[in-house]
Amino acid sequence: MKLVFAGTPEVAVPALDALIASGRHEVAAVVTRPDAPAGRGRRLVASPVAERAEQAGIEVLKPVKPRDEEFLARLREIGPDCCPVVAYGALLPRVALDVPERGWVNLHFSLLPAWRGAAPVQHSIMAGDEITGASTFLIEEGLDSGPVYGTVTEEIRPTDTSGDLLTRLAFAGSGLLAATMDGIEDGTLKAVPQPADGISTAPKITVESAHVDWAAPALRVDRVVRGCTPAPGSWTVFRDERLKLIQVAMVPDRTDLAPGELSVAKNNVYVGTGSYALELLWVQAQGKKPMRAADWARGVRIASGERLGS
Repeated sequence: MKLVFAGTPEVAVPALDALIASGRHEVAAVVTRPDAPAGRGRRLVASPVAERAEQAGIEVLKPVKPRDEEFLARLREIGPDCCPVVAYGALLPRVALDVPERGWVNLHFSLLPAWRGAAPVQHSIMAGDEITGASTFLIEEGLDSGPVYGTVTEEIRPTDTSGDLLTRLAFAGSGLLAATMDGIEDGTLKAVPQPADGISTAPKITVESAHVDWAAPALRVDRVVRGCTPAPGSWTVFRDERLKLIQVAMVPDRTDLAPGELSVAKNNVYVGTGSYALELLWVQAQGKKPMRAADWARGVRIASGERLGS
């Protein structure tokens, strides 16, 4: 088939690579979000998908909105049979969905209908799921509600951050998306409607929802920290300044600390929760680089009885 691939961040690059490498289909063009400011200089930088496509000599389309008439005209001119999508980052209007004869097929990082929405990996970790995966489905105008072509499963490991899990799913999902394109092309794969039960939603994680509640059980705090790492980053407050929490470890045998209460040993920093203590391993103070929690504690000279949290 002739394909137009839509995607933007680094997590979409393995799928683009898999389609290029398959040799069975032609990736005629790539659709991605416009260049965005990045770094200290805030200069405009192309998306990772755009950079990879340019390296491969593939035409890159960067519409401000996918309903822009100039973009739609070029899409019709290319005439794709199917448009695979991975984390494109914009809603596709009906007028765009109607262009390819075999539709737009999304690689979504959950086992649909669980975790429909923008942040399925983060929510699966924060909810304590033990198994997740990726799904390919035919895009329709509802939120991730289209019929499913196929799935792969992935275990959520006890120390997984959303970054760890998303990286594994990106590579596992790339093979699923390539196989889905093959099955659509040869007619061996049919999309199956999603069940009406088991639906859950995964809206974008806000900065406020990444704020740690130290009165919550240690298990819940651990899941929030892992689910929000690397983005948007879980956080708390220390001496009226924000402190980012990068890595923690549960310490079930220590129950002597009140929620948010800090305890500092020579090379360890502990904090109380609503159940048992957590050890702070890596943190990032406001305006500073990430550092080991023990080094941070030595620098700020934590006094007895001091706490995290507002």
